[in-house]
Amino acid sequence: MSAPRTDGSSTDGSSTDGLNTEVRGKTILEQLGGVPGLVSSSLPVLVFVIVNAATGLTPAIWSAVGAGTAIAVWRLVRREALQPAVSGLLGVAVAAYVAHRTGSAKGFFLLGIWTSVLYGSAFVVSVLVRWPLVGVAWSLLNGHGWSWRQSREAVRSYDVASLAWAVLFFARFAVQYWLYNSDQTGWLAAARIAMGWPLTGAVLLLTVWVVRRGDRAAAAAEETVRAAVDPPDVDGWTR
Repeated sequence: MSAPRTDGSSTDGSSTDGLNTEVRGKTILEQLGGVPGLVSSSLPVLVFVIVNAATGLTPAIWSAVGAGTAIAVWRLVRREALQPAVSGLLGVAVAAYVAHRTGSAKGFFLLGIWTSVLYGSAFVVSVLVRWPLVGVAWSLLNGHGWSWRQSREAVRSYDVASLAWAVLFFARFAVQYWLYNSDQTGWLAAARIAMGWPLTGAVLLLTVWVVRRGDRAAAAAEETVRAAVDPPDVDGWTR
């Protein structure tokens, strides 16, 4: 009879870490609303730009809010994830309010532009203080605690993933802020969509790959500590 494994491997020696990471990566996508959620998030932006070009700012504002409301109701009726529906509607409503207050169509994108700066800064600060946000979020998702912070390799992996998100958000800010100052509302909408979910999906895939490396490094470090504290007997069993 063999001793039970505690390193994330199955009894036949195959690792389950990759499977768990892939499953949780899928769960993250589902929390974002799945593919329909990613597509529908772009609809209010398209409606706003088209209606603004055809009629004017006020009809565009109400049309965008109407599109966001319709999407939220549709998702709720279909019993889909609640969080994307509510957050999406709130985001459209605030963006529409800013556009109304500024009296300019480009104001619709102002919230997203400055939010990108805040998010990017948060990821950079988390790396500087040695609490990378990707590692923190991953620990909260899998409930494994903070043992990964004892592994330099694991922390380095989560640093890389966190910095990738920082680059994404700062790139969004740089491009969209330039277009905002250039009064190119149409291109601003195109950049908002192109640099939205497509780039987010790419960084998410990178994050899943890096997290798998971090998980393996954290598991190895934990096994090393366990072996030092509780060395095995001569028959291979742990005391």
